[in-house]
Amino acid sequence: MDVNTDLLRHIIHYSFHLLMPVVFAKLFWKENWGKAALIMLATMVIDVDHLLADPIFDPNRCSIGFHPLHTVWAAIAYGCLLAVPSWKWRAVAIGCLWHLCTDFIDCWLSGLID
Repeated sequence: MDVNTDLLRHIIHYSFHLLMPVVFAKLFWKENWGKAALIMLATMVIDVDHLLADPIFDPNRCSIGFHPLHTVWAAIAYGCLLAVPSWKWRAVAIGCLWHLCTDFIDCWLSGLID
């Protein structure tokens, strides 16, 4: 992968992690968008499971399916949170699910998955 492609992949990855939660918050929770954005940004704490890996960071490893909080089972749990009748828990769910989508897109752009 050349430098320009790799740079574009990183811009996409981190923009999706940091900017899209604000966009989602403004779309879904107009009155509480600031709080919703902060909640969704806070869901990046699911990356704490990277600390369980050795090495902690491997640029050639896809986090989807490898780290415990990045598995299908975790995604199902995050999806179940959508049923909780609280906008705050729905913001957590959307934040976690978007995090997984962003990491999946990064793995795809890296060529780690087909």
